Amino acid sequence: MRPASIAEGTPVSDTYRTVAASATAEFVVQGSEFLGHVRPVDSVSAAEAFVETVREEYADATHNVPAYRVRAGDDGEFLREYSSDDGEPSGSAGKPALNVLTQREIENCAVVVTRYYGGTNLGVGGLVRAYSRAVKDALDRAGVVEERPHERLEITVDYDDSGTVRSILESEGHEFDAEYEAEVRFAVRVPLPEGDAVRDRIRSATSGRADLD
Repeated sequence: MRPASIAEGTPVSDTYRTVAASATAEFVVQGSEFLGHVRPVDSVSAAEAFVETVREEYADATHNVPAYRVRAGDDGEFLREYSSDDGEPSGSAGKPALNVLTQREIENCAVVVTRYYGGTNLGVGGLVRAYSRAVKDALDRAGVVEERPHERLEITVDYDDSGTVRSILESEGHEFDAEYEAEVRFAVRVPLPEGDAVRDRIRSATSGRADLD
C-alpha cells in the first residue's frame, strides 16, 4: 500500500483511546452513498489488511478512502499515521478522515470510507464534511474505550505445570486462551510494562520448565 500521507515518530502515552468494536455507519449526501467502516487494530499490518479487505468487499465503489493511527516501534513507543484520498481531490478525503481520529485522540484504529458516486459533485468543502461525518458516525457507533499497550505472550508447559501457570494468570487478571494438546499452550495478553515480570514469575514457578515466546 503506497501512502499518500504518512507521519511517524510521535511519542505516545502509557494509555490510549481506541474503538471498542468494529462498526459501519452509512448515509447519503446528494445521491452519493457514504459508508464509514472502523476497526480496532494492534499493528500497521493489521490496519493495512483491514483496508484491503474493505477494498475487496466494496470493489465496485467509486472510492475507498483509508486512514489509520497505529502504535509502532518495538514497544509501541511511536504513532504511525496514514491516509489516502484514493482518487478524490487532494486533501478532501483522507486527511479529513485522519483528522477525526486525531481530534478524538483515537489510536490503534483503522478506518475506510466507501463512496458510491451519486452523480452530483459535492465540491471540496462538501467532501471534507462527508468524509469527516462518515468517520465520526462510525466511531460513535463503535464506541470508545481506554486501553493500555499490550503484548502477546506464548507459554508452553507440560500438563503438570499447567495448573500453576493458569493460577498465576488468573490471580493477576491477565486475559488468556489455553489449548490442551500434547502440551498446554497459553496465549496471554499482557500489558507491556508487566511483560518481563510475568515471564520471571512463570519461570520461577515452573523452575524454568516453561517455554516462553
